[in-house]
Amino acid sequence: FNILISLQTYEALKDSHECKVYIFHYLREDDEQFYGFATKEERELFKLLISVSGVGVGSARMMLSSLSDEEIRNAIIGEDVHKIKSVKGIGLKTAQRLILDLKDKIIKGGGIDNSGNIVSGTSKTVDEATVALLNLGFTKANISKIIPEILKKEPHASIETIIKEALKR
Repeated sequence: FNILISLQTYEALKDSHECKVYIFHYLREDDEQFYGFATKEERELFKLLISVSGVGVGSARMMLSSLSDEEIRNAIIGEDVHKIKSVKGIGLKTAQRLILDLKDKIIKGGGIDNSGNIVSGTSKTVDEATVALLNLGFTKANISKIIPEILKKEPHASIETIIKEALKR
């Protein structure tokens, strides 16, 4: 198979002898392509990007090659048109459309595969900490990254500990 990847994925995989690649199968009436990603999050963000009118698979791959997942999410949430426009092939109208179409989806945790992120801890504790952090203004995307990191270091952390650690980071 010929698998197309972004520079971000290339950098993550270049020194590996064995690796895991998450595949997106893109099928058109006249063509069949496979896109590979080093992480599920990168693949989910790719799917979000190509869901926007005017953004094709080539443009989405170019965005993921030019900017990291986090930079793209932050640019969309922060409505940073200039950062998005800095990607080759993305103009003003497309950048504005990306922000308009994806901002709410990303704030709600879109573009991130949340399956299996929580390592340990009781679900009630994690749920309460998540609600508290949402009320403090954290995005669901950031919360789904930070809580598993905290629970890796302290598997049985209390709600207070999770919130304090999240605020420190």
